[in-house]
Amino acid sequence: MVNWLLIYEIFYVLVVTLVCIRIIWDTSANAKALAYMLFVIFVPILGIFVYFSFGVNYRKRKLYRKKIISDNILAEKIRTDLYKEAKRAFKEGGKMMEENKELAVMLMNDNKSPLTINNDVKLLVNGENKFPEVLNAIKEAKHHIHMEYYIYEDDEIGKKVEEALIEKAKEGVIVRFIYDDFGSHSIRKHLVPRLKKGGVQTSPFYKVHFWAFANRINYRNHRKIIVVDGVIGFVGGINVSDRYINAKSSHKKLFWRDTHLRIQGSGVHYLQYLFLNDWNFCAGDCLTGDEAYFPKLKTLPVYGNKIVQIAASGPDSETPSVLYSMVEVIYQASKEILITTPYFVPGESILDAILIAALGGVSVKLLVPDKADSKFVNAAARSYYAELLAAGVEIYLYKKGFIHAKTLAADQKISIVGTANIDYRSFDLNFEVNAIVYDHQIAKELSDVFYDDLKHAKKIDAKAWNNRPVITQFFERTARLMSPLL
Repeated sequence: MVNWLLIYEIFYVLVVTLVCIRIIWDTSANAKALAYMLFVIFVPILGIFVYFSFGVNYRKRKLYRKKIISDNILAEKIRTDLYKEAKRAFKEGGKMMEENKELAVMLMNDNKSPLTINNDVKLLVNGENKFPEVLNAIKEAKHHIHMEYYIYEDDEIGKKVEEALIEKAKEGVIVRFIYDDFGSHSIRKHLVPRLKKGGVQTSPFYKVHFWAFANRINYRNHRKIIVVDGVIGFVGGINVSDRYINAKSSHKKLFWRDTHLRIQGSGVHYLQYLFLNDWNFCAGDCLTGDEAYFPKLKTLPVYGNKIVQIAASGPDSETPSVLYSMVEVIYQASKEILITTPYFVPGESILDAILIAALGGVSVKLLVPDKADSKFVNAAARSYYAELLAAGVEIYLYKKGFIHAKTLAADQKISIVGTANIDYRSFDLNFEVNAIVYDHQIAKELSDVFYDDLKHAKKIDAKAWNNRPVITQFFERTARLMSPLL
């Protein structure tokens, strides 16, 4: 008599073995590979389903090979002038660039992102300060407006921006809009058709057809970029949504803390380069680096004295430049590091950098939400707090509302404001972009904002934290095992 149960068991073991081999071959990050293997082995059938739905990288290899080739062609067309300016930035940057030469050179070599000088940079705190600047920049546009957003909603501010874009399109200004098909799925049926009817060119990034089964939920475009006439740019954590605007008359709405930058000058050119890469990829276009999109540096006025460099990475990158730049800033700091992030699920490299800095006497302060929007992610994040506290890191839980800002300020010299959280998803799976500003004034402003946020936060007491219920700590440690997959 045939023992079908034994045959099924042997077949399943064979399948699991083959899946584990696939994970080892296909996943370069050891922690991530181990997490998927444990999940596949200890969660029968469901583990295999989850891996093939969210973990397989074949889409990444297949879909982005053409994008990488296109990106390189565009890069060569704009790199010469920008690298000339980088040389001038090193020469004129004085002590600031001498002290941060390793960071700047690393980004130039790794990210092909040159230093840019003579920029004006404005720190924008929360949506109520960002959107008036955005609407004014759109109003003043003469040639083109390029927008790229992870989340865009068809609400009050979404409609205001929509109306402004359509008005400029009717005036003859070229308007292009990229929206992430997952993050901005709610605008596909109504707002996008209205934009198209009004003359705005639109394209979804990485279209999702079957939500329940598509691993396209990975590799999302998490960037928030606006470029106007190749001279004015916006980048940071604030999406286009009413939730980011804190109306004084509203007492029931959750307070939303976020940070953005307005950049004017040649620092915008790399944001433009990123947008054109993404547009060519998702719209099937072949826009090039002509002067209309990249104004000649010698024709640009001196807008300010800020030195700006852009760090960007994603599934199409050879290396995680966003991660590398953060790690380098932390290692270079000698006095103070102020980090704000809504999601803190670090990999070994950035965790080690923070621990080494704290143990070396650098004052490290970490500001995170008191309650994240995912209990499991929140638990995974809290599993790291004990070792950070033991090393001397001060951790603060933001109580006023939800803190969504992604910022880092070091020694009141270097500022990072962008779209990347400190987690595996930002460093490995999503398209992200951070702006790095080498300037004492901006770093001082960002530090002041950080300390103002601490007025609405509670500092974690190390002793009390370690004395929490064992079952709570065990759940957090269990969640941490899955952190590479979050």
